[in-house]
Amino acid sequence: CLQQLELKDVILRTGDQLKIKGFVLHDADRFHIDLGNDANDLALHFNPRFHDNADGSVLVFNSKTAGCWGEERREIPNPLHRGKEVKIVLKLAGDVFEVEIPDDHEFKFPNQESVDVISYIRIGGDFKLTSFKIC
Repeated sequence: CLQQLELKDVILRTGDQLKIKGFVLHDADRFHIDLGNDANDLALHFNPRFHDNADGSVLVFNSKTAGCWGEERREIPNPLHRGKEVKIVLKLAGDVFEVEIPDDHEFKFPNQESVDVISYIRIGGDFKLTSFKIC
């Protein structure tokens, strides 16, 4: 079942962390965590894929400005696994986003628009969200 959480008018400032716990579905194809101002302006699009046409299992990072996608950054392989519980921490750290996933994997993605407040969060795809915290 595809579930989506969409939050508007949240406040996530530089230095804040978004902690997400959930379960990657057994037959997961992909899921996403988006941070930005709205659906057309995303400072961070974090998209773990388990069966990508080009790269198989891959983490895709991107941003979207005025409805246009930026340049993808791909990390191979995707260290997340289907059928497992995961904890993902996303941090707005000034000029970069830091994304921590299990087994001490940390990725940095540039905050290209120098956004200092995130007001929109969307989580969706083949992922069952169990816990969500801004701290």
